[in-house]
Amino acid sequence: MCLFHHNQKLMNSNVVVSLREKIAYGAGDFASSMFWKLFSMFLLFFYTDVFGISAAAVGTMFLVTRIWDAANDPIMGIVCDRTQTRWGKFRPYLLFMALPFAIIGVLTFTSPDLDPSGKLVYAYVTYSLMMMVYTAVNVPYASLMGVMTSNIGERTSLASWRLIGSFSGGLLVTATANFLVDYFGNADSGTTDFETGYQSTIMVFAAIATVLFIITFLGTRERLEPPKEKKSSLKEDLRNLSKNAPWFIMLGAAVCNNIFNTLRDGTTLYYFKYYIKDQTLAMFGTSYDFSQVALASAYLSLWVGTNIIGVILAKPISARFGKKKTFLYSILVSSILSIVFFFLGPDQLLAIFGLNVFIGISAGIVMPLLWAMYADIADYSEWKNGKRSTGLIFSSSSMSQKFGWTIGGALTGWMLSYLGFEANVEQTESSVLGIRLMISIFAGVAGILAAFFVSRYKLDEPAMQKIQSELKIMRDIK
Repeated sequence: MCLFHHNQKLMNSNVVVSLREKIAYGAGDFASSMFWKLFSMFLLFFYTDVFGISAAAVGTMFLVTRIWDAANDPIMGIVCDRTQTRWGKFRPYLLFMALPFAIIGVLTFTSPDLDPSGKLVYAYVTYSLMMMVYTAVNVPYASLMGVMTSNIGERTSLASWRLIGSFSGGLLVTATANFLVDYFGNADSGTTDFETGYQSTIMVFAAIATVLFIITFLGTRERLEPPKEKKSSLKEDLRNLSKNAPWFIMLGAAVCNNIFNTLRDGTTLYYFKYYIKDQTLAMFGTSYDFSQVALASAYLSLWVGTNIIGVILAKPISARFGKKKTFLYSILVSSILSIVFFFLGPDQLLAIFGLNVFIGISAGIVMPLLWAMYADIADYSEWKNGKRSTGLIFSSSSMSQKFGWTIGGALTGWMLSYLGFEANVEQTESSVLGIRLMISIFAGVAGILAAFFVSRYKLDEPAMQKIQSELKIMRDIK
């Protein structure tokens, strides 16, 4: 029996994950990211311009609800680490939380006829529930990569497939959401019923997400088992985590990187509605009219499409230069170009879309590296402490996403309110300036802070090769 487990550990340390399993794994983030894009790009706009909540109230709600959610992520990671089922530690949550995820997602974008106080209470309740079910799916999903294989190259490949799924799901949303809202809201009648349009649109995305979560559950395997004889208490897990310097560094980098993305995502609809507006472009001797809705959809789709290109480039570039250097220089490029974005006028559409391409590619390169580096940090924890705590460590990825989105969303709401933003009216110069600052300079500063954190990260390729070789010996002995 000992020889069997010895051989099984050797196979797991060298396993090559099949293309079919990688696609199934990527399907999970396709589902999650459809809703993440809806949260980051559409939810603030939905609350202010459709549901009728003030920007300041929404910003405060985003921050307040994170107090519980910040604790919820590591709690979910701890629960996952202690879960034992015939399907594994992490996969069961994808199956059993798929339907609640879909139902609450629809409720979040539903507009009941309530007074202003009732609307705010409804938003607090549905949004808090949405973040809880998102955690109950996304923390196990993120942790799953850490137990599918211990092969460093395969982890980077899995992270790339995850991000391909992620950005593909985002691309579906950016390319179709505005048009589906118009379609379901009966825009052809001359006035759009945005409340019905948003609710029906989310129903479509929720049905797709449910199916994809089940595909991920059915199509993946958990291969790595922690040493069963190594038991630890929650107190010990948290103490080990408190001494894990790479975890803290990556948490800071991930939060700042997500603030960068959230500020750009969350202000895009405002940027086009109140700054770019409808445009008439002359091409090849013919004039074409473009609504701000069409321009925003094209911009968002181009952003996600170029993110996908960056994800594909991440593995070959990081294989040559290392994950740390690739992360560092990619986020610096996207941050500097984002700052340049501020100086473009509303009539410079070609420059706006062109710059968006290069920012999107460099920002996309970063994303799979984050997930692969979290897997390295789980290995570092096992090497240093004799225990992986995969769920606890990977829960920080979901926590950092939410913190970044929360801080970015709260800042956006507060800034809009401070500068006098009022939904669906002509904006003042100061509110337009705030929108431009958030999509460019403020986002760029957050990206530069992420680069600073990554510059302090020590788990480069030589360090991980040493850790992996010693882990193989430790696992074989056990």
